[in-house]
Amino acid sequence: MSLKIRLARAGTKKRPVYHIVIADSRSPRDGRFIERLGYFNPLLPKEKTERIRLDLDKVKAWMAKGALPTDRVARFLDEAGVMKREKRNNPTRAIPRKQRKAMAEEAEKAAAAAKAAAAAAKAAAPAS
Repeated sequence: MSLKIRLARAGTKKRPVYHIVIADSRSPRDGRFIERLGYFNPLLPKEKTERIRLDLDKVKAWMAKGALPTDRVARFLDEAGVMKREKRNNPTRAIPRKQRKAMAEEAEKAAAAAKAAAAAAKAAAPAS
């Protein structure tokens, strides 16, 4: 049974509040969970201490048992100093798909031209 520390949505329509729970990875997002570890209110400003509440002792205990946090919960744990989360970098994500495709085609053409030039230079070198 793989355990996840993840968010379960609560609250009303357009007013979300999330419970941070430990659950089996196969159970639905808002379904059965094992234990509630805290909550997260995204509507509050980031400066407020009531925005996120975590029981760090329980989180550490569950992580010692093999529970893995989801990406969003890993951010919270990184801010709390419980675990280190590597920063992601995907610079091409902001570029539209058509431009990315054109850039990839240009790179392929340049690589093919460089390979042909290298082959031509190699063929010319032994002849002299």
